Amino acid sequence: MSFGGWQEEALEFYEGLAADNTKSFWSRHKAVYEEHVLRPMTELLAELAPDFGEPKIFRPYRDVRFSKDKTPYKTHIGALVGSGYVQLSATGLRVGSGMYHLAPDQLDRYRRAVADDIPGGELEGIIAGLRQQQLDVSGSDPLKTAPRGYPADHPRIWLLRYKGLIAWKEWPVAAWLGTAAAKDRIAGVLTASRPLGAWLAQHVGPSSGQG
Repeated sequence: MSFGGWQEEALEFYEGLAADNTKSFWSRHKAVYEEHVLRPMTELLAELAPDFGEPKIFRPYRDVRFSKDKTPYKTHIGALVGSGYVQLSATGLRVGSGMYHLAPDQLDRYRRAVADDIPGGELEGIIAGLRQQQLDVSGSDPLKTAPRGYPADHPRIWLLRYKGLIAWKEWPVAAWLGTAAAKDRIAGVLTASRPLGAWLAQHVGPSSGQG
């Protein structure tokens, strides 16, 4: 079947799970999750993958080993398609692309590129273009001060403080979420954010695992 959006049952499922995050609720409503949440996401990724990359749907179970919050289930479904991320919850849809958590070696390359006037200036231009298209651009775990080795008055200090960088868009629940038009909005964000992905691929790249 082709992707036709997420129906009201998907949103009601996550509203119920937020109110009763227990194994008994999950067991009673597992068929709803599989039919109205998981199946549409699987169909969506199958249609997006040829243009945007390998898909992966995250498990619905939370890792509670090191968390004070012991509720067992995520109150959203999240998935990757290439470097893009798609998330549905009872509050709406969120789509993003970029590198959210940089490993130490990636972070070093990112900051060196940002500090250099040529790639750093190019990144500023990309971000300005993304914001003109109504995408938000933000970073993860920003430092309160300048990172070691960089001046506090650097013209791109706000970028140097980040430990990751993403472009993203969020929509509240609306009628179009239950139609195939949802795919068009998701694809629009993933397409618009490609210049950021290309910059990160060129100047940051994958981690060597030795950082």
